[in-house]
Amino acid sequence: MSSLSLRASGCAWHVELVMSVYPLQETPKIAPALRRLLPRRHRPSRASDDVGLGPVPRTERVPQPGAAEPKARPTLTVLIPAYNEAASIADTLESIRRQTQRPDHVIVIDDCSKDGTGEIARACSGPDLVVTVVRPEKNRGCKASALNYGLDFVTDELTLAIDADTTLAPDAIEKLLPAMDSPRVGAACGMVIPRHVRSLWERGRYIEYLYAFGFYKPIQDYYERPMIASGCFAMFRTAWLKEQRGWPTRTVGEDMDLTWQVYIGKQTVRFVPEAVCYPIEPPTFDFLRKQLTRWSHGFVQCVRVNWQGILEVPYLRMMVAVALWDATFAAAAYLIALPLLAITVHPLFLLAYLLDLPALLVPVLAKAWPRGEVKQALLSLPAFYVIRFVNFYFVFKAFWDELVVQRRLKTFEKGH
Repeated sequence: MSSLSLRASGCAWHVELVMSVYPLQETPKIAPALRRLLPRRHRPSRASDDVGLGPVPRTERVPQPGAAEPKARPTLTVLIPAYNEAASIADTLESIRRQTQRPDHVIVIDDCSKDGTGEIARACSGPDLVVTVVRPEKNRGCKASALNYGLDFVTDELTLAIDADTTLAPDAIEKLLPAMDSPRVGAACGMVIPRHVRSLWERGRYIEYLYAFGFYKPIQDYYERPMIASGCFAMFRTAWLKEQRGWPTRTVGEDMDLTWQVYIGKQTVRFVPEAVCYPIEPPTFDFLRKQLTRWSHGFVQCVRVNWQGILEVPYLRMMVAVALWDATFAAAAYLIALPLLAITVHPLFLLAYLLDLPALLVPVLAKAWPRGEVKQALLSLPAFYVIRFVNFYFVFKAFWDELVVQRRLKTFEKGH
């Protein structure tokens, strides 16, 4: 490996050091991350294994005579909480390096990883992207607490939180920043597309995202009230975050909890569909189980701890009511009542599923078409109906555990 030819500005200043501390044969997960530090061909920009890491054209803006000075953009820090993310952290940092608008600072919170995540992140630091790695004395126990540890090191005006398994489209930060120009806006979030669309569960999640971000999110953004600023890619005002003492740790749904706090604090949230990120979604049922357990319990916990504030924000109140109805009564009718009626009364009740199909297909294909992914979307539709049943089970179980038997989820389990 001593013959590796590495870019001077790439992610691998200290590859030899990392490899000497974590030999590849002993820690195989590091091998892919280290290989990604080598020179390589430009990657495609569509939703695939290597999405978001393509070439970034840069143009110099020449000021015109007599033109007004452009408004200085606010300074920005990217926070990346990471626990055992050796296989993905290099891609995340490389996607930040390739941004058309780079952040002022990047801080990786190595939450006592055991796989060399921190060492790989340090190796990704270079003249064109300085990466600071901080490590608490002991594991913080959850993503929110790790983010709060990193927040203490932030001095910039804006803070962008990105998951360590998420890559960004080359212009994602540039597209998201203008949403924060208005002082009324407390947070901004972008479009989420799974990086891999291969397994049954990834395909189901792919359709879920196309539908949600193609239909629900634009409507919510019209009222400046997205239900949630997705935790994998969301921007906040640093001063406000510090006033709130960072991300809430009282629930396992810290991103939803924090979003609702923005509304309760009389601010708004904007959704920017042109700002795209690509997280790794659960490829297996075991990882999906962990993710859905956390999401479902997090939603119930957020309603329980925020209900008084929710009642004071009319549109948020309506959104939460619709979500509760959709997650319980509507899901029970769709997944239980209709099949029973078809069996016991008449098979024509199954026509309700056909009537539902156009309402799903229109927003899904509207998002898939410009991405050149119509075939992928159509092939993934059956997986969506499977994951719909699975979602209902986990939501029902969360309501039962949290509200009936008082068995509240307190342990944060990562979903992949």
